[in-house]
Amino acid sequence: MKKFMFAAFIAFWSSVATLLAVQAMSPETGLDGADGELPEFTLADVAKHNTLASCWMAIEGKVYDFTDYIPKHPTPPFVMEQWCGREATEGMRTKGYGPDHTPAAWAMMEPYLIGVLAD
Repeated sequence: MKKFMFAAFIAFWSSVATLLAVQAMSPETGLDGADGELPEFTLADVAKHNTLASCWMAIEGKVYDFTDYIPKHPTPPFVMEQWCGREATEGMRTKGYGPDHTPAAWAMMEPYLIGVLAD
């Protein structure tokens, strides 16, 4: 019984340590302020960030800064560059030629969220 309790003790604290490590390594969201509200941007604001050096996109009413993600994207940079500084929902929904991105790809966008698109 002592071995079982010891193993359970080790497993519990290993799980806690793993959760804390994952939380510490996860990127911060673009929240701006203590109240959790996201800043608003216009399409004109987004359009100023139309290069690989500063790549913002508006997708489904939200604004993302994908500048740091571009080197991680599985396609060559020019594929994303054409959507920099633009409303890019079509690009996410069709990849420019047909099928939608996967749910995993949609979930990967969250850390790059910096605001919402102003009406």
